[in-house]
Amino acid sequence: MSDPTIVIVEAVRTPIGSICGSLSSVKSHELGTAVIKELLLRTKLPSSAISEVIMGQVLTAGAGQNPARQSAINAGIPITVPAYTINQLCGSGLKSVFLGYQSIKAGETSIVICGGQESMSMAPHCVLMRKSVKMGNTPLVCTLTTDGLTDAFNSIHMGLTAENIAQEFNISRKEQDLFAAKSQNKTEAAQKQGYFDKEIDGTVTAGNASGLNDGAAGVILMTLDEARKQNLVPKVKIIGFGQAGLEPKVMGLGPIPAIKNLLNEAFAAQSIAVVRELGIDEEKVNISGGAIALGHPVGASGARVLVTLIYALQRTGKSKGIAALCIGGGMGIAIAVERI
Repeated sequence: MSDPTIVIVEAVRTPIGSICGSLSSVKSHELGTAVIKELLLRTKLPSSAISEVIMGQVLTAGAGQNPARQSAINAGIPITVPAYTINQLCGSGLKSVFLGYQSIKAGETSIVICGGQESMSMAPHCVLMRKSVKMGNTPLVCTLTTDGLTDAFNSIHMGLTAENIAQEFNISRKEQDLFAAKSQNKTEAAQKQGYFDKEIDGTVTAGNASGLNDGAAGVILMTLDEARKQNLVPKVKIIGFGQAGLEPKVMGLGPIPAIKNLLNEAFAAQSIAVVRELGIDEEKVNISGGAIALGHPVGASGARVLVTLIYALQRTGKSKGIAALCIGGGMGIAIAVERI
């Protein structure tokens, strides 16, 4: 039996809303539902054709059981189709694609919807009162900070891991601000040119670190033979994945062993360090702007980066690209795709 070629036949995302902004009243699974519905609409696939749904989500406290299952059912996916939620922090949306790819390669599934969803606005504050509090004060725990933005091994904020990289690589504040400004300018130009129209539009956040955001993104995977059977034209084929682990204090360097061309901007210092170490032409990195400008809904960002890459390849006529992200806890993940 020949090794099947796995392709992506459709890719979409929601707009990206700032925390407590335009999408703050939309639940994470509702964002995911919108993406799944649009994927089915664009491909004209019957919902019964889907074998499995895999969605990344980091902030699940208070979101109800298995948010991916909620997204799938509310999008009209049959109850007989399994769905599950994964959490690999910022890499979740991309890891879902990796898992879908492996599932199809193994012959377990034929058509898989993969992606990510996140409402950082709805991450709750919690009170640890399981055994009750007889008297005195009890602290509120911010699940956004604890579960999404704090390194579990060193108890430091993700921003401090970027500061560690800036110090290690002697990256100045001026360099970071210039990189951030370029990201903003790229995104503004891309928006004015309508580059995001096919993947759905985005919003701009300020500063040289990625914002706290709400949004969702997704893709449909299948074999090339299945795409032909369904009369669908693949956008790209998947040609490889990469993963890595490293010291959590400098988690932003995770993409270095995993990529050669493209990275997701979590912090300007991290992006500059990766560009330097890999010897990449900066103009080839996030050509429509990255997370500094577009935003970073953690569970969805991996899928968002991939969706944006796919449409950038189509627009520019380039053949290959890599989407990659650093991951809290000291990891990196990357996927390489090629236009067909």
